[in-house]
Amino acid sequence: MHPATAKWYDRRDSVFIEFCVADSKDVKVNFDKTKCGFSCLGGTDNVKHENEIDLFEAIDENESKHKRTDRSVLCYLRKAQPGKAWPRLTKEKAKLSWLSVDFNNWKDWEDDSEEEMGNFDQFSDMMNNMGGEDDLPDLDGADDDESADSDDEKMPDLE
Repeated sequence: MHPATAKWYDRRDSVFIEFCVADSKDVKVNFDKTKCGFSCLGGTDNVKHENEIDLFEAIDENESKHKRTDRSVLCYLRKAQPGKAWPRLTKEKAKLSWLSVDFNNWKDWEDDSEEEMGNFDQFSDMMNNMGGEDDLPDLDGADDDESADSDDEKMPDLE
């Protein structure tokens, strides 16, 4: 039996774990208030994978789900306390060789206050309402040589 390679990332109300097993069969995912269990047969040689994770915080096991694809099994774990960041997936601080952070999906959402997000939306609206090139004043003769500034003298050639 081998643990499946997994990646995880944190969101405001949930945690996602992706078990990277191609062509998985007999997938079993068990959600408990403080644990997540995963097992399957994977690949053409039907290797048995099994993982058990003591979670950092409690989850709502009734709202947690999983979805199998040809390449992996994605688990959605609903946090029992939404809005609380998880600095790691596991209760223990030990580094697990089969577990890594999914930096492609990671987002430091805890730094995004609701007020800042509202300000960003207002800023976007303001930028959209400012208008484009059609609203620029007509600058007749701005590119004409005869309207050059008086201090624009011809520079001597470089030697």
